[in-house]
Amino acid sequence: MKIYRKKRALTLLEIMIVIMLIGLIGSVIGVNMKRSMDEGRVFKTKRAQEQIRDILTLEVARGTPVDEVIEHRREYLDHSGLVKNGENFLKDGWNQEFVVKSDGRNGNIIVSSERLKAYEQKKRAKLGKTATPDETEEDDE
Repeated sequence: MKIYRKKRALTLLEIMIVIMLIGLIGSVIGVNMKRSMDEGRVFKTKRAQEQIRDILTLEVARGTPVDEVIEHRREYLDHSGLVKNGENFLKDGWNQEFVVKSDGRNGNIIVSSERLKAYEQKKRAKLGKTATPDETEEDDE
């Protein structure tokens, strides 16, 4: 005598629950990836700002006028031997051109990114914080 077992099929409700869970997990992963990408852009931008400022400041220390260094920044970066492609190096993590200027008082070079400032303001607003005077001074450097 053979015993027949009834195969149990998945119901529509079970299938819908599985699809909903897959969508929920996918959206969580997508949000985390976007946050990681933004953090990577911030890191790249901050390091590039420091390096550009340092390389151009070295050129000023050699005796080149600050205004000339700022005006021909790409050429000075290319000739420094520390940068492979000065044109690409002068772009932030969002592929926007850095703003390079002199503070006027001490002849210091300031490298800034409008997209980085906007990102940090958005992040502060999301956290419910307002910029303190110290933070705005750091953003200008």
